[in-house]
Amino acid sequence: MKIIFMGRKPGAVKALEFLLGTGAKVLGVVCRKDIESLHWRERLYDFALKNGLPVLDDADLYSAVKGEMPLEIDISDVDVVISYLFWKRIKQPLIQLPKVGVINFHPAPLPDFRGVGGYNAAILEGLSYWGVSAHFIDEGFDTGDLIKVERFEIDAGKHTAFSLEQLTQGYLLRLFKEVISDLLAGGRLSRRKQGEGRYISKSEFENLRRISEEDTPEAIDRKIRAFWYPPYPGAYIEKNGKKFLIANEFVLKEAGKFYHGAQ
Repeated sequence: MKIIFMGRKPGAVKALEFLLGTGAKVLGVVCRKDIESLHWRERLYDFALKNGLPVLDDADLYSAVKGEMPLEIDISDVDVVISYLFWKRIKQPLIQLPKVGVINFHPAPLPDFRGVGGYNAAILEGLSYWGVSAHFIDEGFDTGDLIKVERFEIDAGKHTAFSLEQLTQGYLLRLFKEVISDLLAGGRLSRRKQGEGRYISKSEFENLRRISEEDTPEAIDRKIRAFWYPPYPGAYIEKNGKKFLIANEFVLKEAGKFYHGAQ
């Protein structure tokens, strides 16, 4: 089976490592070439090069699919394109390129939480569950047919956005292994329509992390945890048009554990 792998973060490295172990033919890897984050021990870019895989730029890939320029690999007979935590929306004509389809591995339960902001909302709303999803990509935003969704219990009161992401990565990798194993065993995957779902817009996301004068102490603590994901901006207060980021003892302890563990 011929595959193009698109991804980022350490989870994508583990997924690609598993994929290579199955004997599937990975034609190329689409990923960032710059340093994404200091706390990511191994970058997908480095792993791809170490394993002799061509690293592709997504803009060049789109141009090649359109017939505008050649690539160093043959994309005329691609079976599957995999998106594993890829940070850009995948569009036509790439969606139509593979025989089986483009499969996305989404770190949230669908259709409950599409797009970004899922971890944050889970903590803000005190959810008792979270989940991971595998679905085919269509022209919507995380709206394609579902392959498999797995949910698991969480205690939102004990998580930050960062810690919930870390927990979720293990479940997402397990889902990836299950779906890829099914695909390689039979060549076909079950699929079902999603139905109505929820999408958090960028403006809604920004408004959620703002601490207002009406917020209770409990709500403030919850917002701080819900948006704690260094080095990205977290919960904030605004004074005279300037934003001030806020931390509390809970998140500082989490940061301390991570920092000392990284030494």
